[in-house]
Amino acid sequence: MAEPGTVVSINVVHALVVDPVGTIGRTAIDKRPAPGPVAVDAFGVHGDTVLDRQHHGGPDKAVYAYASEDLDFWAAELGRLITPGMFGENLTTRGLDVTGAVVGERWRIGDDVTVEVAMPRMPCTTFQAWMAEPHWVKRFTLQGAPGAYLRVLDGGPVEAGQPITVVHRPAHGVTIGEAFAGRATDPDRLRLLLEQPELADDLAAALRKTLGIDSIVRR
Repeated sequence: MAEPGTVVSINVVHALVVDPVGTIGRTAIDKRPAPGPVAVDAFGVHGDTVLDRQHHGGPDKAVYAYASEDLDFWAAELGRLITPGMFGENLTTRGLDVTGAVVGERWRIGDDVTVEVAMPRMPCTTFQAWMAEPHWVKRFTLQGAPGAYLRVLDGGPVEAGQPITVVHRPAHGVTIGEAFAGRATDPDRLRLLLEQPELADDLAAALRKTLGIDSIVRR
């Protein structure tokens, strides 16, 4: 396994902002670093808020992780300051290959918390409105670094500076980046991913649509 990464910040909602394009009318995408440890559990990050529960939150999307290296890329690309939490992520990491994480991979955060990589983030028009960048969804998609939604298997406190260690990596090897790329990815590898137990329902549906499969039998 690779060297441990590090928690840059654990981020919670700062303020609810107007969402001119979403169905709820407001969004909790404005997240900022918490000043100390924050508890996480199977329902998400304590002190955070999810408004659009049809598309966000739930056990398969309890925590959204994004790499600070990718935030740095976008800061240079856009020529503006991109701070931790600005992409709506709960967990900002450093030294961890989030795009290259295998679906089903498990991370230990600090001494107590274990999370499982569930699925990539699919960018939406709310994200585009928040960023106020032309063609943002398309640009974010083409870059191919979506971040990862995490399940929380063992809850506990998370805070800046804690190590993040990969403790399990499934043999199928299909990464968050591959699952996000969809049609650009080897169909056989996507079918292999569909066979995996505990696959997030939203990801399974997206893969079936990509592959033109109406149903799949889980082993």
